[in-house]
Amino acid sequence: MAKPVLYSYFRSSCSWRVRTALALKGIEYETKAINLLKSDQLGEEYSVANPMQQVPTLEIDGHRLTQSIAIMEYLEETRPESPILPKDPAKRALVRQISETIGSGIQPIQNLAVLKYVGNEKKAEWGRYWIDKGFQNLEKMLTATAGKYCVGDEITMADLCLVPQIYNANRFKVDMTQFPTINKIHDALVQIDAFKASHPSSQPDCPEDLK
Repeated sequence: MAKPVLYSYFRSSCSWRVRTALALKGIEYETKAINLLKSDQLGEEYSVANPMQQVPTLEIDGHRLTQSIAIMEYLEETRPESPILPKDPAKRALVRQISETIGSGIQPIQNLAVLKYVGNEKKAEWGRYWIDKGFQNLEKMLTATAGKYCVGDEITMADLCLVPQIYNANRFKVDMTQFPTINKIHDALVQIDAFKASHPSSQPDCPEDLK
């Protein structure tokens, strides 16, 4: 069977989530870099693979999949070893709730396409405002659900969404001292090998000055 291929950008939050899922599940894959700053995603060939002109895209099992949450769900359903969703239905719902809070309610408002539209003059303020606002609510949510990680003491899809968003928060200079629960979870996660392997600085398309 052909090795999976991940179309990825090293600093893309959504690509990062999928890289972590692949690492946790021990799935070897090939990376094809899509440089968002050079608009590779807008090219004709990639637009066929991903009509939304976004990353990631994962080619696996003869399928071409897009959208990070859908990809992680597919990996979980087809490769349940090293699970990223709990067995308990209520806990699964909480994991999905947190994942969607980040993946739909926070990250898209400060992604590259939106920031380009906002413009260079206001993009830093814009990104900082919306991440801060989202984290104010996420902190309350995690206070009720967290153990060592986002939901209890097992790594889940929610954790895979959280780590890249904190990276973005730091890029936009959000005051992270406001969020002790988020920080505690993050500090535990970044010690894990799969999260180290999926970090932007570990990617083949990461510029040398950012490694």
